[in-house]
Amino acid sequence: MSYLSYKKIGKGKPFVLVHGYLGGQNMWKFQEELKNDFELIMPSLAGYGESAEMTAPSTIRENANLVYELLDHLNIDQFYLLGHSMGGMIVQEMAAMKPDRVEKLICLGTGSIGILPNRFETIEESRTKIKTIGIKKTRENIAKTWFIDYLKAEGYELCLQEGAKATTQAALASLDAWDCWDGRGQLSEITSPTLILWSNKDRSYDLNQQNILIQGIKNSRLEIIKDCAHNSHMEQPKLVNNSIKQFLT
Repeated sequence: MSYLSYKKIGKGKPFVLVHGYLGGQNMWKFQEELKNDFELIMPSLAGYGESAEMTAPSTIRENANLVYELLDHLNIDQFYLLGHSMGGMIVQEMAAMKPDRVEKLICLGTGSIGILPNRFETIEESRTKIKTIGIKKTRENIAKTWFIDYLKAEGYELCLQEGAKATTQAALASLDAWDCWDGRGQLSEITSPTLILWSNKDRSYDLNQQNILIQGIKNSRLEIIKDCAHNSHMEQPKLVNNSIKQFLT
């Protein structure tokens, strides 16, 4: 059986970090300092990063199952869990599926509506661009929206490097997964204490998505990061890492 590729560093309570669209396990470079407090498990989703040889699922639930299969393989029963963007959809699914295994949950720059209302472009527009101008140019254009000023952002080049590992099949399958996913109906099944981190300049997920999470997850709270875009964990890593550490410890 094939399992997701992953990076594991540090000591302490297992802390699973799930990357977003066109990402990979190395997207967490700026969070690796947390290895002094937690055992970080950072998988690459199927079709991305070091798991690029795997066929990417076209549903969020299947992605969640693949992460659980990896954790079962590693004999990790209970853990802290964080997901960014598409990874945030996946971790919501995981927390709703098996709430007894997720001790604490962090939703970073994400939402519960897969079609992403008010995104900088529609899912269909992204899909069309991948098919017409190609994944490379589309990836570059999408990654630019993840930062206030991508020309000054240290993380932009990292996004391009990780994104270059993604297959066209994965890029399209993920868009299909968003299209058919709506997590609102299962938010009440998430019992883990939950931190919702959102940036006020995020062009992928709007404030309404955060309010839905807050209202749907009983034991949750929202922290708004000012003057950051979608990838706040790269733009303001110390601030984000401090929020993470305070919440988990």
